Amino acid sequence: MSKQEKVCIVTGVGPDKGTGAEIAKLFGRKNYKVAMIARNKENLDNLEKKYNNIFSYPCDVSDIQKFKTTLENIKNKLGPANVVIHNAPSASRGSILDLNPDDLEVNFRVNTTALLYLVKETLPDMLKEKTGSILVTGNTASTRGKSHWGFFASTKAAQRILAESIAREFGPKGIHVSYFIIDAAIDTPRTRPYMNPDKPDDYFSKPTAIAEEMYKTVLQDKSTWSFRVELRPFGETW
Repeated sequence: MSKQEKVCIVTGVGPDKGTGAEIAKLFGRKNYKVAMIARNKENLDNLEKKYNNIFSYPCDVSDIQKFKTTLENIKNKLGPANVVIHNAPSASRGSILDLNPDDLEVNFRVNTTALLYLVKETLPDMLKEKTGSILVTGNTASTRGKSHWGFFASTKAAQRILAESIAREFGPKGIHVSYFIIDAAIDTPRTRPYMNPDKPDDYFSKPTAIAEEMYKTVLQDKSTWSFRVELRPFGETW
């Protein structure tokens, strides 16, 4: 790999036209070598065959040891990461009285602990170059606890605070950390048919538009860095 080629890691890459896939495809079009991480090997392999510059690395990020090994493999194969994007979510929904407490641990491991290890494995190389971007796909759940979303909200709030701590520590050293609060239903192949099948297009945020905003954030001048980036459809009540 030439020195001019940059490397991007994206966790939580689901089906084509979903948020993770659109992020990976866009950075691939921008001449990044993109490592896609998710549990579904078949889906990742299909995306790798279909698009340029994106590569399949199947892994469940909740298995921390396997996640660390996968990140090592990516570095050995593609090189040190210039951009890392933690997009993998875990969301348990239900009454606090009914949910299995073990699921809280799973939510925390995917949403927060995996972010920690993603950063620990990639940040040292960024610091050597005094540049790099760490982006996290967040949610309004990270700012408020709602009924039946306690496990998800509490772990996303922890994720946001962890990201802010990383930003405050390493921003002065040249590392740009941004947390994207997506205040919207996202128009993905998974969510729209089941959750909001009758809503008009304007109701949703587009995965392609989210990916574009992430790429723009990576390009921000150091004099105008964003940490908390809120994205919502124009008609959203907030």
